[in-house]
Order: sequence, then structure tokens, then C-alpha cells
Amino acid sequence: MGCLNPHVQSNLEDISVIEVTRINGSVVLINSDLIECVEETPDSVITLTTGKRLIVKESRQDIKNLVKSYKQEIYGTIP
Repeated sequence: MGCLNPHVQSNLEDISVIEVTRINGSVVLINSDLIECVEETPDSVITLTTGKRLIVKESRQDIKNLVKSYKQEIYGTIP
């Protein structure tokens, strides 16, 4: 699934996760590899490859930067 269940033990170092904030203020970790697209309508809507959609406070650019920063941290410099 796209959202990680805090009650399920997993090694987060093996999963490409980013932290985003839902409109209601709750913070969730999502698998950035499952992001299909991000739209601003004007709220940011993240659509995952699973079909699940999340409305978050972060801007489209913020989400892009979170994914890029995470991947640079894990894989080194990326274009």
C-alpha cells in the first residue's frame, strides 16, 4: 500500500518514503516510488499507482523536492 501502517513493523531504510501532511494536519509517510502524479487544484493531490489519492498541505514543488532530496540521499547525485 502507499500509506504505511505504524502498527506494522518494517525497515523504513529499505522503502523510499517521504513525510507529507494531510489537510486535517495528520502526518503520513508515503512510498515515493508509488507516486504517479501530483496536481495542484489549488490543494495538492497526490495520486499513487494504486489509485489512492491524498490531499496534502505541501505544494507540488515541495513534494518534488522531498522526493528528489530523498533519492539524492539514498542514491547520490541524480539529474
